[in-house]
Formats: sequence, C-alpha cells, structure tokens
Amino acid sequence: MVVFSDKGAVVYADDSVLSASQALSERLAWPLLALSELPTEFLQGCFLCYRDGCLKLLDKQTLKKGGLIVEIDPRPGEQHSYPAPKKDLLAQAVGKKTKTIIDATTGWAQDSLALFRMGYEVQCIERSPIMAELIKDGFQRLAQKDWMKNRQLQAPTLMVGNAIELLGGLSEAPDCIYLDPMFPTKRKQTAATRKSMAILRDILGDDLDRADLFAAAWQATAKRVVVKSPDYAEPLGGKPSESYQGKLLRYDVYLK
Repeated sequence: MVVFSDKGAVVYADDSVLSASQALSERLAWPLLALSELPTEFLQGCFLCYRDGCLKLLDKQTLKKGGLIVEIDPRPGEQHSYPAPKKDLLAQAVGKKTKTIIDATTGWAQDSLALFRMGYEVQCIERSPIMAELIKDGFQRLAQKDWMKNRQLQAPTLMVGNAIELLGGLSEAPDCIYLDPMFPTKRKQTAATRKSMAILRDILGDDLDRADLFAAAWQATAKRVVVKSPDYAEPLGGKPSESYQGKLLRYDVYLK
C-alpha cells in the first residue's frame, strides 16, 4: 500500500529546481527534502520531484526508472496530427458534433488529452491535489509544444476540487460530461498499466460516491453524459441510451 499522508514529500535533486520545489511543498504541506538526503522511511511511500524538465511521481521502484508523469504525447496507435480523426470508441461515445466536454474524473489526463487532440474544447476536474499538480505540469509542457504555439491553442483548463460540487456551480452547461470513476477491481491489471493505475487507486481510492457524481453530471450537462467503465461493471446510470463496447471496457452514453 502506498502511503501519502505521512510519507509524502517534495524532493529536489539540485538547486535549479529548488524554488519550484519549495512552492510545491508549501501548496501540498509536504516536507521538502534533498534527494541525496532522502530518509529511508520516505522510500516506503511516494514523493514528487522535478526531473528531466517535468514533475514526476516516484517511489522506491521507480526512482531509477524515471518515475511517472502526465504523458502529453499521443498514446500508441493514436494519430499525431491535429485535429486527430474522431474514429475510435471514445469519439463515438462523446459524439462527433460535440464541442465542449468536461472530464470530471481526470486522473492521469490521458482521455482528456486524447479528446483535446481531436479538437474538442476540454475542461478538467481533479479532486486529488497530488494529481492536480502533475496535471498542471503536463498542461504547461503541452502549451510549449510547437504545434500548440503554431496554432495558438490553449491547453485544457483544470479545476481542482470535488466534482459533485463543481458541477453544481457551473455557469454554462457543456455539451458532454465525461466520467471515468474508480470501480472496484475484479481482475489483475496488465503490466503496462499496473503501476500508474495502482498509484492512482492508492491516491483516490474507489469512487464510492460515483452514483452521486453521475446524478450531478446528468443535472449539469446540456446533452449527454458518457461513463467509461470496466466491462464487468453494471451501468452507472441505469440502462444507457447507447453503449460502445471495447475489449475490456465500455462507454455508456446517456442522452438528454
């Protein structure tokens, strides 16, 4: 079990990132430590560190492997062009004519970024301050990409807090609200996803309020709610209007 509350720390490798590390330490109320002086007990949990030009989440296992970051480049099999074609199940679920999307459960932001690269206008919500810091760093790196600058594009915006509360206070209803809540696991995760998803689950836990989250999303959306779930899970909002089945997951679509 990865422990964050009493083992988390912000670690700096050299003085070039000291100022940013100090600010991060203050925001999270985590101790600031030098990498060379990292006590053994902190290696039992996770820590944040600016390395290789980005903010990384590390633990004892990933310390020598580079750590975990919000990956801003397309995933394997995805188009590198902008806007990317709206051909996959995710695009079909959110709707090709949809313009504005709120991802209310951002996590590692991979679906948010995939939707952004397809040309959708994306807003993100994340309740974990730890994940929010990683997401902010990823979006800052995204904004520096040449293809972003050449097209004068703005990275997705991020709201930090409880999605149920934030959705209830929206000034304008989006076309689509996208939910990817944390369901209890019923199968072993693959080697490719085990570490990042295991850490995300340790940070967030299961979303026990996912029914309330769906209700808030349904109330706040203008046109549709899309729920991504493992294929074994019961539909979150009852019988969906449409459903798109993948190999191990499903997108349930609820239309107003």
